[in-house]
Amino acid sequence: MMLKTDYDNGMPATKLHGARWQKSQRSNSQGNCVEIAELPGGRVAMRNSRHPEGPALIYTRPEIEALILGAKDGDFDHLIASHN
Repeated sequence: MMLKTDYDNGMPATKLHGARWQKSQRSNSQGNCVEIAELPGGRVAMRNSRHPEGPALIYTRPEIEALILGAKDGDFDHLIASHN
């Protein structure tokens, strides 16, 4: 098992042995989604579901909390608004 100090931002997601990746229920059938996994030691990893062997971004729990709460508050709605 990896220790929390063994995580490097951008490391291959395949090196995160035992990570249980989860994606949103809103993910579409084309696999256009981000997957998130809780890691031992309280860190959280994120990867592109279309490239599961690609790099994983490693975040602290407070960083993920700020992202999720910001998304719930609508802080990033402009990123999904239609572009005409």
